Order: sequence, then structure tokens, then C-alpha cells
Amino acid sequence: MATEASDSKVPDWVQAEIFTDVLKESVDGFSKIKSFKAAGGSAAGENYATIMLRVNIEVELKDGKEKSVSYMLKLPHQSEIFQAMMKRNNIFEAERTVYKTIVPEMEQLYRDAGVEVKFGAKSYDLKDAKSDYVLLEDLAPQGFKNMNRLEGLDQAHTESALRKLSQWHAASVVRVAHIGPYPEKYSTGFFTEESRPIIEEMNSSLTKSFLKSLATYEDSEEYLTIVKSLVPKLTDICFKLAKPDTNGLNVLNHGDFWSNNMMFSHDSFDKIKETYLVDFQMPKYGSVSQDLYYFLISSTKFEDKLSKFDYYIKFYHDNLVENLKILKYSKPLPTLREIHMTLFKHGFWGYFTATGVMGAVLVDPTEKASFDNFLSDDGEGADFKSLLYSNARYRKHMKVILPWLLNRGVFEDL
Repeated sequence: MATEASDSKVPDWVQAEIFTDVLKESVDGFSKIKSFKAAGGSAAGENYATIMLRVNIEVELKDGKEKSVSYMLKLPHQSEIFQAMMKRNNIFEAERTVYKTIVPEMEQLYRDAGVEVKFGAKSYDLKDAKSDYVLLEDLAPQGFKNMNRLEGLDQAHTESALRKLSQWHAASVVRVAHIGPYPEKYSTGFFTEESRPIIEEMNSSLTKSFLKSLATYEDSEEYLTIVKSLVPKLTDICFKLAKPDTNGLNVLNHGDFWSNNMMFSHDSFDKIKETYLVDFQMPKYGSVSQDLYYFLISSTKFEDKLSKFDYYIKFYHDNLVENLKILKYSKPLPTLREIHMTLFKHGFWGYFTATGVMGAVLVDPTEKASFDNFLSDDGEGADFKSLLYSNARYRKHMKVILPWLLNRGVFEDL
């Protein structure tokens, strides 16, 4: 058997033999492993929270035929910063619970209603793993792919993503009625007092870099004054936004709903067949505004981002109501006006998105793109954050988003 680990990020324990039980479960007629190769599964700038490995295995079947199979293995970074964060909020444990428990529960709700809905890849248990991990089927051989994050999603792909998100949100609401509240880790998410120092550090570091860039914008004086006044309040605002809405609709937000965390398959005419969600590492029970701002501000194409914002909210609402009806939701259905009201109430999610994940979505591929460089203010970290906020693509988006946020009253009463 040929075994190859062709990437410096591949740990020594990622060897062929620990995949035997997974192969028995997922490959009909599996007999033995012929060859094994593990290598980096995503390019720089395409994934921040974890190390992604693609595991390619050639297997021999009981009838003597050979077959190629592949999996995606997600592993934690080994840096001190990341490990410290993991002690406060184990995103791998959160994601494995979503795949093993919550996704099956939600898909069963639709099945019971006579509708087949699938949210994403199958997950597998890996015996003898020497670190936290998430192991998933590789969706690429089935024709699934990410769209170009730099260009942003067009209307067809945005609608398809919102349709899937509405199915997810609707099921997450009905699941509470049928099964009960989510575990505490999903109500608080990353926003615990234990995590406050790292959130404070990240807010401070990113805002410092954003202010440097903002100072070079034309007619930026009003925004500079606003952002500077926000600096001491940002973390408190984070925690306030993260609390479930006592008066509005609460859902299990995906929590990291940007274009690289959804995959699309297309037919031979390039029409979208299916949309799957990936990366359930930051689920957060709370207002629908979190996922909606995060997605629509970070990941739609420039021409549609604001001009079609209200249309996309109506599209989401129509689909949300349809799915709540399918699942026989017993409470009053949310109105479109109520969705818009919660978006105004929690509008600061739009600012956090624009000055946070949107920078990572719009920056050109670079080897400096890493989790640690989001937090570091020295050397590569400072250079990376300068790239996030000073590039022409990001500036183009922010020059229209900042007035839009201001005109919606996002910066009032903070």
C-alpha cells in the first residue's frame, strides 16, 4: 500500500489505517486500502478557522475492482492563540454535535412532513484521532463547488442560498417546539465572559487597521468620528447583539454564513441543482438578523448588495413562512414587517460584517491570510489587515455601505 502525506500541515497520526472503519461504513463492498494520500484541501484565504485536508484513498472492493474515494478532514491550528480560543469555545465539538445530532433532527422534521431536505455533507467518526477533528464526505466529486468570493454571488445563487437558509432557520425554530431548547453553548456561542478578552483584542486590532484605511477615504470625517467613538463600546455591543431577541423570532443561526461556507451543484446548462451548507463551527441561537446581514453584506455581488437588499429579505421571508407552514409551526407566523424591524433593531450586525468578514471575503488570495494574523498587530498581521481594508475592491464596497448603514440609523443609541 502506498501512503503519502504531501503537506506540512498533515499531522503524523493521519494514516490510512484509522480510516478503515469509515471505509467499511461508506463504501459498499470495501475490502482493503490500496493507496492513501492526505494534502491541503483549501488555498490560502479560502478558509481561516481550521486546517482543511483532502484525504484521497484508492480502495479495492470484494469483487476485485478498484475505487477512488475522498474525504475532507478538518483539524485545529496548533498556534497558542487558537488553542487558547479552543479552551473557551471548542468549535470542533460544536460542529460535530451539529452534524451528528441537530442536522439529523432537522432533516427528520421535513421527512415527517413529507418533504426531503438535505443540508450538507455526511459526517463520520474517526477512531484513534489524536486531536479534535471533523470528518466529512468530499462533496467535490458530486459536482459541488464554491463560487468566486471576489465577484460575489449573483441573484440566482443568492436566492438559492437564502432558500436553503430559510429551510434551516424554519427547522431550527420548529425543533425547539418539538425537542426543546438548544444546549447552552449554542445560546451563548463565542460570547462568554471567558472569551471577552479575545473578542476585545480582535475588535481593537481590526478597528485600528480599519481606521487607518478609513482616514484615506474622501469625505470620511463623519465616519471617522463615529468609528472612534465606538471603539470602547464594541465588545459590549457584541454581547448585546448576541443575546436572543426576547420579542422577535429566534433561530439557530449558521453563524458564519458567507459564500465559501455554501457549495452549489449545477446541471449541464449551469442551472443550480442543489445548495449545501458547510462549516457549522459557530452556530448561534438568536435573531435572524445575524445570518441575514452576515450573508447579504459579505457575499453578494457589488451591484446587488444594497439595491436588492430589501428584495432579498422579502425572498427570504416568503421562503421562511412557506417552510414554517410545511413544518406546521404552531405560533403566529413572522410578518415581513417584523423581519425588517428586527433587522433595524439589530442593524449593527451589518457594521460588524462590513468591518469583519467582508474584508476577508474581498481580499485577493495571499499567504498572509491566516487566523493568527487577524489578531496580530506585528509584522505579517499588520500587513494582512492593511490588505483587508486598503484594497480597491473593499474600498469600493465600503464607500456605499457606510452611508447606507448611517441612513438606516445603525449608529444611533449605542
